[in-house]
Amino acid sequence: MNPVSTHPRTSQVIRTESELRALIGEPAELTCAKITNRLNSKTRLFIERSPFICIATSDTSGNCDLSPRGDPAGFVRMLDDRTLLIPERPGNRIADSLRNMLANPHIGVLFFVPGITDTFRVNGRATLTADAELLAPSTVEGKPPLLGILVDIDEAYTQCSKAFLRSRFWDPNLHIAPSTMPTGGEIHRAIQGEQFDAEAYDTERAERYRRRVGFY
Repeated sequence: MNPVSTHPRTSQVIRTESELRALIGEPAELTCAKITNRLNSKTRLFIERSPFICIATSDTSGNCDLSPRGDPAGFVRMLDDRTLLIPERPGNRIADSLRNMLANPHIGVLFFVPGITDTFRVNGRATLTADAELLAPSTVEGKPPLLGILVDIDEAYTQCSKAFLRSRFWDPNLHIAPSTMPTGGEIHRAIQGEQFDAEAYDTERAERYRRRVGFY
């Protein structure tokens, strides 16, 4: 049975691809023609100039995770036209993405280039590696990663600009002042209760970030 067969908020549920296509139509032939299984001299530029990516994974039950990764531009290394290496830096150790990859290797990666409205998508299969020799060129601030994600490319293609143009994402006039958003400490306090010392948490985290503790 389709897992989205009913929903308490609506009776107008789309249940089949034919119903979906009746609403949105078919992709243009030229759109499909851009999907390939390898990089080329043009699409390599998106990876070389990207300092930020998002990684999509799921476990064997379909539970999904979307996780950001960031480093100096070009941190995702292209080992050849069909293989990427993403260095894994220290994080919160929950390791949702990594645990998903162990259970289900299928992965999606979205590359962002600051100021550019096109993005670049890679779908493929992930392998975790602790190969020190392979990871050594990904050293930053004197610290090589202990772990890396090899991605064997199945699909590679550019994503059109409409999302960024509609959102005006790169427009500095629309940037939000950090002071108007909740801090990490305030969010913890909203979850854990008023006894949580949000100010101390934020001060300590800011000091760790200033000293770049745990960055690499």
